[in-house]
Amino acid sequence: MNRYPLWINLMIGFALLIGVVYTLPNFFGEVPAIQVSAAKSTVKVDADLQKRVEGALKAANIANDGVTLDAASLKIRFADTDTQLKAKDAVQKDLAEDFVVALNLVSRSPRALSAIGALPMYLGLDLRGGVHFLLQVDMPSALIKKLDGTASSVRTLLRDKRISYNGIVREKQGDNQVLVLKFREKDTRDKARKEVETSNPELGLSEQEQGGEFRLVAALKPEEQKRTQDLALQQNIATLRNRVNELGVAEPIIQQQGADRIVVQLPGVQDTARAKELLGRTASLELRLVEAHASDPAGRDYDAKKIEDALKGNVPFGTEFFIDRHGKNPEPLLLSKNVIITGERLTNASPSFDQQNNEPIVSVELDGQGARIMRDTTREAVKRRMAVLLIEKGKPEVITAPVIQSELGARFQISGRMTTREANDLALLLRAGSLAAPMDIIEERTVGPSLGADNIAIGFHSTWIGFTLISIFMIAYYHMIGVISVIALAVNVLFLVSLLSMLQATLTLPGMAGIALTVGMAIDANVLINERIREELRNGNTPQAAIFAGYERAWGTILDSNITTLIGGLALFAFGSGPVKGFAVVLCLGILTSIFSAVMVSRSIVNLYYGGRRKLDSISIGQVWKAGAEPKAKAKAKA
Repeated sequence: MNRYPLWINLMIGFALLIGVVYTLPNFFGEVPAIQVSAAKSTVKVDADLQKRVEGALKAANIANDGVTLDAASLKIRFADTDTQLKAKDAVQKDLAEDFVVALNLVSRSPRALSAIGALPMYLGLDLRGGVHFLLQVDMPSALIKKLDGTASSVRTLLRDKRISYNGIVREKQGDNQVLVLKFREKDTRDKARKEVETSNPELGLSEQEQGGEFRLVAALKPEEQKRTQDLALQQNIATLRNRVNELGVAEPIIQQQGADRIVVQLPGVQDTARAKELLGRTASLELRLVEAHASDPAGRDYDAKKIEDALKGNVPFGTEFFIDRHGKNPEPLLLSKNVIITGERLTNASPSFDQQNNEPIVSVELDGQGARIMRDTTREAVKRRMAVLLIEKGKPEVITAPVIQSELGARFQISGRMTTREANDLALLLRAGSLAAPMDIIEERTVGPSLGADNIAIGFHSTWIGFTLISIFMIAYYHMIGVISVIALAVNVLFLVSLLSMLQATLTLPGMAGIALTVGMAIDANVLINERIREELRNGNTPQAAIFAGYERAWGTILDSNITTLIGGLALFAFGSGPVKGFAVVLCLGILTSIFSAVMVSRSIVNLYYGGRRKLDSISIGQVWKAGAEPKAKAKAKA
């Protein structure tokens, strides 16, 4: 009666084997490592790179504990952090600008397990240690950037349509920034309005007259402002992800919080100062032509009068005043407001050295449209100077302003008396992408590795203590059937941890709370089954029939109770965020594993212990009481 077919027992045995294999990596811990990833799309992380890295370590007399090569990176493990730091310097020196070398922590699990994809769960910030940032996106700057880009396209449109205008300026009217187009005649303004409405439907246009001048005021429509802000937020999130990938952080958390904030959590980051520096720097790039400067490379005066006026505060229309502080002496410059190229057109940026003077430079590559714009602009501007502006936190700074010696195309170099570290950081920031809007770090928290280890110990001990107390109760109350229930509960925890490892989920303190809760909830199914078996025994059924009926009739109740809990867990996952979602994932997976282990696994063990065709006189399930009577003798249940 109580016997599973062979295929069910084999399936349960296979599930147990998979659970053990995928749970094991979580017990080996982590070791210091360096991660090597490609800095350019043209280079590959392959076996040749592995040989090159191993050769560099051998030349520096640095021993390693193993090398792991995957599709995206090469990871080399070391015995301690001192060796890790020495290895990073040695490998970085050998690989130069082609690859990014970052500090990391990797699993100590054997290669055989890693080869079959058996990897440990990622640990969250509260368990592994690391840094937490809350970034505020400057949405007004995003709207201003959008207006400035629109102004450039409108200028091109009016020039192509041969419509004369006195100027296009950005002004603040009320709480909003607007574009003001100035015309001498009303008919010209009307003609311009038709063209602008057709080509720029995102603009709301209105007409003004001031001082005999006909004005066309263009403002972004509310829906366009909302779209621009949403796109800025999403672009910043994507850019931050690229920068975090360069740092070699495993399973970072980068997500939107509210309408204009971004949460960044970097578990396991060892160099927290560098992480803050690279993420906090909101660099974007602009290239502009120099309209006036104090002297040209030959030392001749060049528009010195304009520079003198600008120093007095009289900046000519259509230009902006900057001071280049990267040279031996600060140099005043007047730059055109028209932006030639922004960082959005960059496809790659890598640090290298100038072959003539051996100074650090950054080699830049542009996409197809960027290359065309660069060729068209520089073809007409040979022997003029072009400034490279790095914009951080809304503050533009001139890095360099070299003379255009010839027509430029898809590749060019940025120089400016940078150190090697500055060139590496600038290349990383540019390669990671341009931010759509500046950001400020408004909250920063650091969780040390020791605190994370304490949290792991607390979570582990609480789960273990709960499991032990439940086991004592079940064995004392249900005897041998209670032992089987405890085994099923242990299998449930095994399945849950292995599933989280397979999914490469990030385990946090709320997740550990979910595991502890699962341990407490999972035993309910076994209690229902055991009590049902007792009830069948009280009704006079034989032990074999009681076992069969207990599992069959308790199944509906178990399913109903777990489905209602599962619905609550799914609601938490759908509407929660951050720690709440992590808790919900563990809770939902725990419900599924508890149903399987409490019903299938425990019944399989009961079948093996009590089942088959043999006749049972008794089963060890504790006292079987009948109302108003002593334990029923017919069942001969062992007390």
